[in-house]
Amino acid sequence: MATRLLRTNFIRRPYRFSALKPVGPPTVTASTAAVPDILSFGQQEPEPPLHHPKPNEAHHDIDLSDQARLFSSMPTSALLRSTAVLHAAAIGPMVDVGSWIMSSKLMDTALTRGMVLGLVKSTFYDHFCAGEDAAAAAERVRSVYEASGLKGMLVYGVEHADDAATCDENMQHFLRTIEAAKSLPTSHFSSVVVKITAICPISLLKRVSDLLRWEYKSQNFKLSWKLRSFPVFSDSSPLYHTNSEPEPLTAEEERELEAAHVRIQEICRKCQESNVPLLVDAEDTILQPAIDYMAYSSAIIFNTDKDRPIVYNTIQAYLRDAGERLHLAVQEAEKEGVPMGFKLVRGAYMSSEARLADSLGHKSPIHDTIQNTHACYNDCMTFLMEKASNGSGFGVVLATHNADSGGLASKKASELNIDKKNGKIEFAQLYGMSDALSFGLKRAGFNVSKYMPYGPVETAIPYLLRRAYENRGMMATGANDRQLMRMELKRRLIAGIA
Repeated sequence: MATRLLRTNFIRRPYRFSALKPVGPPTVTASTAAVPDILSFGQQEPEPPLHHPKPNEAHHDIDLSDQARLFSSMPTSALLRSTAVLHAAAIGPMVDVGSWIMSSKLMDTALTRGMVLGLVKSTFYDHFCAGEDAAAAAERVRSVYEASGLKGMLVYGVEHADDAATCDENMQHFLRTIEAAKSLPTSHFSSVVVKITAICPISLLKRVSDLLRWEYKSQNFKLSWKLRSFPVFSDSSPLYHTNSEPEPLTAEEERELEAAHVRIQEICRKCQESNVPLLVDAEDTILQPAIDYMAYSSAIIFNTDKDRPIVYNTIQAYLRDAGERLHLAVQEAEKEGVPMGFKLVRGAYMSSEARLADSLGHKSPIHDTIQNTHACYNDCMTFLMEKASNGSGFGVVLATHNADSGGLASKKASELNIDKKNGKIEFAQLYGMSDALSFGLKRAGFNVSKYMPYGPVETAIPYLLRRAYENRGMMATGANDRQLMRMELKRRLIAGIA
């Protein structure tokens, strides 16, 4: 088995680069510690002064000004823990020390390892994760919905796999995730999530991405194993990862690729039978072409219901080519008569993408400014909402921690007369983060979900480190959430004393 766990290995992912202290220039084949330093649902940005809008101000019908209403469903004990964990995660030195401990020899000793993991489980793990197995995660989804009306997106929190045996094992976990979702009332959950990197070896995803890039560069280059898919490149897509013609897949690699298709199709088939939407997570650009290819080829097979897609792919709006690729994929899906679902995020690998591009002598594939990223996100959001509103089978998940994007979407939904409850458009935030926005969107009448990973504490460590690094960054939404929580705790304390 090749799933990475503790010490240095547990935060390693091939073809990603450290967000800690880089040690010399990265190379394409480097396998170094990776803790992405921005949020997959919202790119890092300079933190403006805290601002609390009045009820009819910029966020339209999303009211984030009344913390008592926003956090009314949270008991004081949960509010205290959330405030403490988010404040701790925002302290840079504490995050650095925690990362060092998890990579140190302290984890080699049973006593200290147990103490550290016990502390992690009772704090960060319980705050950001839904449980250690599918049954526990389903119960957490149930309790969150019953307390707040927020739905759950369930995902087995494995990071990646390097061999077929681990891929097969991970597939079984994803199938159990679907069973757990199916056991819940349909009102409680929105979807399950799959990571292609967990069911197809990373090295093979890179090889397939290289070959797909070369096929796009060379019209005479054909891939005999390629299935029907939608476009995964546009004229502005980064192709610098592949500078020379790759060797064709070996017979063994073709068998491995076929096995990966069987795994994703088995997961899709189970989702289709259970009427559970499946969201395919995105990765960095060195691997993303193969992931898009597998997601779209699966959608062509399994998105047969003209009113509701089963397979959703993820678009990362911080990429310069995101809008063009989205339009090309939608155009082809409409041409083929295939309903399609998209999850829209900002992106998660800004620094590593920039370092890799620079090491290869190219410009970063990411927008130069956060404002350009916001504009791209909002343009893609508007485009998808219009598609979903015109009677087509498109489904949209707007995964964002940005209140301005939430407000714009709310306004657009009103303009398009979109039924907020029909499931074609919904919002999502990470579990344990941006609760104020989640509650505000829910109060405005939208379907809102929390992205809820589960799995053993050891396998969740890379995920938790990313949450810690994101929260210590200068994220306006995180700072506003913490201040709103403090204000509500103070209000409750005063009300209790009075």
